Amino acid sequence: MLSFDFVTVEELVPTLGLRVDVMALGPKGEVWIIECKSSRVDFTSDRKWQGYLEWCDRYFWAVDEAFPSDLLPDDTGLIIADAYDAEIIRMGPETKLAPARRKVMTQKFARHAALRHHAARDPDLALVWG
Repeated sequence: MLSFDFVTVEELVPTLGLRVDVMALGPKGEVWIIECKSSRVDFTSDRKWQGYLEWCDRYFWAVDEAFPSDLLPDDTGLIIADAYDAEIIRMGPETKLAPARRKVMTQKFARHAALRHHAARDPDLALVWG
């Protein structure tokens, strides 16, 4: 995502009951959510992904080359990745967040990143924070 000038955090909770794999924040405040799927079963067992759409400007799936990408909805973004790199194959449609929701997500992103940074510096904090 850095090649698109986006920074990321993993396992962010936008709201109770949801946890996204990757949230990316762009240079103009854009919010992208990326869900990583490793197999057909991983995708078909995911019942929550549509709940993520209201928390981002664009939504993407990230899969490897062997993943049956025809399973993925056409109206979502697609990223093909390997251990070394990734490429956006299909840009997800843009649905701009409302300003109040964008502010909430930006603050959640900042707090999540800061807590992760603190936990990396202070392992005892990681035990408390989880």
